[in-house]
Amino acid sequence: MKRIRNYFFQGLLFLVPVGLTLYIIYLTYSFINGLLIEYIRPVIHLDIPFLDLIIVLLLIALVGFLGQTLVFKPVKTLVNRTFEKLPVIKYIYTSLKDIISAFVGKDKKFNHPVLVKVNHISNLEKLGFITSKDLSIIGIKEKKVSVYFPHSYNFSGEMFIVPADQVTPVDIPAAEIMKFIVSGGVIQIENK
Repeated sequence: MKRIRNYFFQGLLFLVPVGLTLYIIYLTYSFINGLLIEYIRPVIHLDIPFLDLIIVLLLIALVGFLGQTLVFKPVKTLVNRTFEKLPVIKYIYTSLKDIISAFVGKDKKFNHPVLVKVNHISNLEKLGFITSKDLSIIGIKEKKVSVYFPHSYNFSGEMFIVPADQVTPVDIPAAEIMKFIVSGGVIQIENK
């Protein structure tokens, strides 16, 4: 029973952020589409394909721009504090925020691609990303680092603690390495 409960919560951790994100985009799209059909299209008399989708994308970018301005920062802080105090919602919100900020924005976490020797006998190596160079906060004093290894054809991965001397930095843009790993090594890396 405990295992089923754990699987249930793991499923929630995966489905809720994805579902909420898609639902919010759907609601925004529906709202904009309703405005376009009812108010804007009769005025401009143009039927531009995907206009509603373009407007939704521009609105999301506008919110991102406003979020970086001094005027909007207090609102952003208030929203963060409010959501981080609500029971249950705080776990969903902070998890979503941390995962999204790991991939985009100023706090990108997957920007140090590395090659890690995982088996000395067969010289097996894996591509991954250093996520933390200082592990003293979790009681690891030795020279070890945490490395995240994304799975191919999936949006999951594993994090390992590995000795720092088995990690070799890769001088290729992180986005190219991520595409290479996620594609299972099928795509060609463009070293820009």
